[in-house]
Amino acid sequence: MAERIIPLTDHRSRTLQPPLAALEAATRMSATGFLGDTLGRPLHDLRISVTDRCNFRCSYCMPKEVFDKDYPYLPHGSLLTFEEITRLARLFVGHGVRKVRLTGGEPLLRKNIEILIEQLAQLRTVDGAPLDITLTTNGSLLARKAEALRAAGLQRVTVSLDGLDDTVFRKMNDVDFPVEQVLEGIAAAKAAGLGPIKVNMVVKRGTNEHEILAMARHFKGTGVVLRFIEYMDVGATNGWRMDEVLPSSEVIKLIHADMPLMQLEPSSAGETAARWGYADAQGRHDRDAGEIGVISSVTQAFCHDCNRARLSTEGKLYLCLFASSGYDLRELVRGGASDADVTSAIGHIWSGRADRYSELRSTLSPDTPGGTRRVEMSYIGG
Repeated sequence: MAERIIPLTDHRSRTLQPPLAALEAATRMSATGFLGDTLGRPLHDLRISVTDRCNFRCSYCMPKEVFDKDYPYLPHGSLLTFEEITRLARLFVGHGVRKVRLTGGEPLLRKNIEILIEQLAQLRTVDGAPLDITLTTNGSLLARKAEALRAAGLQRVTVSLDGLDDTVFRKMNDVDFPVEQVLEGIAAAKAAGLGPIKVNMVVKRGTNEHEILAMARHFKGTGVVLRFIEYMDVGATNGWRMDEVLPSSEVIKLIHADMPLMQLEPSSAGETAARWGYADAQGRHDRDAGEIGVISSVTQAFCHDCNRARLSTEGKLYLCLFASSGYDLRELVRGGASDADVTSAIGHIWSGRADRYSELRSTLSPDTPGGTRRVEMSYIGG
């Protein structure tokens, strides 16, 4: 096995050019309820990272070798306040955003996150509908917080769970956290009405692929949608290698041989997961048995209809999960810019977007000489 080199590079200070001052001074762009990029992709989803901290040390996201006790997390004063997040979310909504996902790090580590959810729940889309507010969590704190999150206005949760075998799970989270407590969190979320619940399993060849069938059997018929995610080359700290990617096609083949599947239509434009339903004896979708999903960002890129923007913990706007740097919206917000100024800046940034990293992956080097490494997933959320 080749030696892995994990670079210690801090991406948080990198900001794209031109600076926002220039964007602010450019031709004014107003919010019209629709904002397309250079490829015609609309701005529809906003993913907001509320903390750069996590209590797990999963090797594919925040490995201990990098995120140790001496790692310099962002000071609290650098984080966007709840009021700043809500203001920015409102301006994004004016451009057509309909869905907000709170991420981290581990978002439930952010103190009083229920207050932020309450504020976001007051926002309305351009046609007057409530925002679709969801949250991605590792589930460690979910059992104690599920009811309060639902009462605050959270609608759904997605839980990261990479296996049911306790030994495997403890090894993957690398902090000896038991799988049973995550399962208790999922049950509490279901009881609180946070649904439909999705469970994301990152599949890493040689580590947890033997857990695929166990996971599928466990969640079949429970109303929980299990999604299998190809191990991705996000950032530079996870030592990613292509030979550790298990293609989604192999996941489907494995499950289909045990529990027949049939492909379903996408539930919405820009859907990241391909949907597969469990089939009954007549070959029709058994709705009581439910469905699974596969997210194939390595082997089957879905850049062509990606409609997601990402806002980092301290207010940088990223246009792609695989971006190398972002646009500093906090500079505008704390510099006294008006809503019209910030709205215009967002409009110029998204309308100039051409990102499609996954489609170009095979032609690119992750760290070419003179280039810049990609931002870490733990920093802007998955």
